[in-house]
Amino acid sequence: MAKKTKFYVVWQGRQTGVFTDWKECEAQIKGFEDARFKSFDSLQEAEAAIQKNYWEFVARAGQGPKETKITKVAPASIGKPIKNAIAVDAAWNTASGDMEYQGVYLQTSEKIFLQGPFKDATNNIGEFLAIVHGLAYLQKKESELPIYSDSRTAIAWVKKKHANTKLVLTPRNKPVFEMLQRAERWLATNKFSNPILKWETEYWGENPADFGRK
Repeated sequence: MAKKTKFYVVWQGRQTGVFTDWKECEAQIKGFEDARFKSFDSLQEAEAAIQKNYWEFVARAGQGPKETKITKVAPASIGKPIKNAIAVDAAWNTASGDMEYQGVYLQTSEKIFLQGPFKDATNNIGEFLAIVHGLAYLQKKESELPIYSDSRTAIAWVKKKHANTKLVLTPRNKPVFEMLQRAERWLATNKFSNPILKWETEYWGENPADFGRK
């Protein structure tokens, strides 16, 4: 099955306009402060969007950045989050044990992947799988964008290339353990330079990839 063509609009970057290739688009936005861009399924949509105001458009599409209540001013050592990045998060139902995870572009809150729900898992496992999924996704895009996660445990697992879970294997969660094995194998056999950063919820508000079920 042929890969569906995407069209990328850059409102603010090194060059602006409509691009038909992700690498060309990324060259305009990577490392560019406050770059503004979005993907579209058709050239007609993209050409119409470039004529509109970025924030007006993404707000209407329901993909604008989430507004979160920030109660503390971040110290200089923490600063502000990098806008040109992706954020990942997991959700775990304490009653059913179901877990799912997703990743979004930080600037636009555009969802780039969603997996699950998976039976009899844990939140830490979901956070770990989300980071590795993000790394694999960015590798395919030949992108070195940072990845934000609000889980110190998952970040530590990724650095050690091993999910130190005490979850017991059952017939229901066998797919989860298979995913963990694939994730650990990927970490062991691939190199990446993407920074994996802690999302500082206390200072920046809710993780943009949060499922909003608290």
